[in-house]
Amino acid sequence: MLVTPDSRFIKVKCAQCKNEQIIFDRASTKVNCLVCGKPLAESKGGKAKILAKIIGVLE
Repeated sequence: MLVTPDSRFIKVKCAQCKNEQIIFDRASTKVNCLVCGKPLAESKGGKAKILAKIIGVLE
């Protein structure tokens, strides 16, 4: 039986500076853009609330 993970890494694009960054979809802390500092994701105790545009899911 093949088990697939519930969590993934996702590629997001910052709405402010258009920087593309890879983040974890179950982030346990607030994730900010490395270029401008705008929040990209907030921890919600499980899946993170993604605040940026998701442009891809890494498999």
